[in-house]
Amino acid sequence: MVDALPTRASGPLAEWLTTHPGVEIICRDRAGAYAEGARLGAPDALQVADRFHLWQGLGRAVETCVAAHRECLRTPAPPKRSNVASRQDDSGPAGPDPVGRRAQRKKAAHAMVHELLAQGHSCRAIARHLGLGLNTVLRYARAVHWQDTLRENGPRPSRLDPYKPYLERRFAAGCTSVTRLHRELLAENAPVTYAMVRAYVATLRATPPDAPPLPPKVRQVTGWLTRHPTALSEEDRAALKDVLARCFELDSAAEHVRGFGEILTGRLGATLPAWIEAVDASQLPGLRCRRRLVTTGPARSCPVNQAG
Repeated sequence: MVDALPTRASGPLAEWLTTHPGVEIICRDRAGAYAEGARLGAPDALQVADRFHLWQGLGRAVETCVAAHRECLRTPAPPKRSNVASRQDDSGPAGPDPVGRRAQRKKAAHAMVHELLAQGHSCRAIARHLGLGLNTVLRYARAVHWQDTLRENGPRPSRLDPYKPYLERRFAAGCTSVTRLHRELLAENAPVTYAMVRAYVATLRATPPDAPPLPPKVRQVTGWLTRHPTALSEEDRAALKDVLARCFELDSAAEHVRGFGEILTGRLGATLPAWIEAVDASQLPGLRCRRRLVTTGPARSCPVNQAG
């Protein structure tokens, strides 16, 4: 039998657990309401996370790491393999400071969060004190520099996106007719309009033939790192290999991601402490574990759920 709770609030969960005593393990996502409801309704139960939410959390951490090394995505020259730990100790900004009120607010909030963390306050307590969301505080806490909190504002998704590589290949082959390209896409049942194709072909015509390719986006590289290698196209695998060859730190992050994937798929929980130690030693932004490993004890969260 399956029971469905009426809301995502902590009260109904705590009430249900109270009326169903004996629960030893509670599998949940990272929602604070579920954590509170489980603590109140089953204080002796062990709270854990399923593999989906663990991998989802790792994906967010990897995105933070990639964002901190976005310069490696833009620069074709290989960076110096300097000591990672010494780079993280450098508190200087990674580049010129963005300007504007929004940038100043983020700079002040980042400084305040790290000051309170240094005083020993938890992220949840900081969120209450500053009136910020917990996810916002976690993002500030993971950011090495305050500039890392400025997210990229890329173009909005379009129905034409999956067909852009095809249009680029046809355009490079000499087919520049918008009408013909539009008809070819319609023959493949592509949900695109003539205006979409015309606008994109205009950008191809405005791009010099010898212009260097655009660097991959942060989320694009994150997807390459967190998807199974067999799920990547040959083009994606080649692009990822090029990125990892230019950035020693992202190559190290890729090894940690593969290691965590082996732990999940192979159920190798006994190797988790060694994995956490290796991640801590790497000092990669976003992937560093900030909480001590806990394996037993009532009303404690699963250690894997707290990693990174």
